[in-house]
Amino acid sequence: MRLKLIALGHNQPRWVVDGADEYSKRFPPEWPFELTELKPEKRAANRSTESILALEAERIRTQIPKQSLLIALDERGEQLTTRALAEQLQLWSREAPSATFVIGSADGLDDALKREARQRIGLSKLTLPHGMARVLLIEQLYRAISVLAGHPYHRD
Repeated sequence: MRLKLIALGHNQPRWVVDGADEYSKRFPPEWPFELTELKPEKRAANRSTESILALEAERIRTQIPKQSLLIALDERGEQLTTRALAEQLQLWSREAPSATFVIGSADGLDDALKREARQRIGLSKLTLPHGMARVLLIEQLYRAISVLAGHPYHRD
């Protein structure tokens, strides 16, 4: 199954780029991973948050592969253990050729896009910077795949 992360945000600190690169290169060939970074819409006094999120959602949709399951990162989403994420990946791999995870901009994700998602996942009850959420998600995807492969990277 192909995995993709679409993350809104650019000019990330070096530690975010390095962390994302480090974990991205660890994915095995049977679970290829791709990160797509999109620039957030400009905020302006004459533009509502809803209209900005709708524009971002349009751009996100163009990056989602056909037949891919959409998984939205949402602070109110279901919080999974690593093993539960591994089970979800295994289930999703039977349903579709790919899964696309989306991390929104500073104001989150468009409500319509969240409704289109197969599942909404929360990484923590804590508020995380977007760069940290990006690295954390990539690492957890790698860790979940390691669980499925029986690799000793993950220890309970």
